[in-house]
Amino acid sequence: GGRLTITASSAPSDKNGADVMLRVTDTGTGMTPDVVEHLFEPFFTTKAIGQGTGLGLAMVYGVVKQSGGYITVTSQPEQGACFRIYLPRVASTAEAAAETPAPVPAGGGETVLLVEDEPSVRRLNRRALETAGYTVLEAADGAEAVTLAAGFEAPIHLLLTDVVMPGLNGLDLAKRLKAHRPSLQVVYTSGYPDTAHTADAGIEDDAPFLQKPYSADALTRKVREVLEVPRR
Repeated sequence: GGRLTITASSAPSDKNGADVMLRVTDTGTGMTPDVVEHLFEPFFTTKAIGQGTGLGLAMVYGVVKQSGGYITVTSQPEQGACFRIYLPRVASTAEAAAETPAPVPAGGGETVLLVEDEPSVRRLNRRALETAGYTVLEAADGAEAVTLAAGFEAPIHLLLTDVVMPGLNGLDLAKRLKAHRPSLQVVYTSGYPDTAHTADAGIEDDAPFLQKPYSADALTRKVREVLEVPRR
């Protein structure tokens, strides 16, 4: 809340070798120390049930770490908050060009059932998939996905589903849909570390899986990779 200010500058010389500092401040309600302590933990949220999953800042933290940087936050109740992101400078233009990955194979018009209870993540995923050439059916939870699939007469080629969702989880959703659509391919996603490899999750070790946060490039590559595997 309040006034939002975003600035970029050279990082202070004592910041562990970082070159650039991105600072985001607001003049809103601020946070108590116990909230700040858990702020970047996946699924930690101060919102009411059904209003957020607590993945936004966890995804920010993951993106910053994957980029070789780190993030700090200072805040006090009724005094706003200040986030500082420290990042290394990018490689030279020539080096960056040499490291450019191969283009992602475009979709062939296949239909993807996207199931994600976080609206912002669902919106970004849909945009990435449609840009790559896929037809996207969108559901906010497992129950909605079951209803949507039951009323869709054409083939659904792939289910992209979060593992942890209120009500029907991703694993049970996949089992239910595959009972009626045996050729359905599945890609699981989760913000919990190692979700796909725990016995409690019940997901096979070799099941296609994307750990949040992931890029649009990683998403479309994984979807293409799974769709090109011969169906059993």
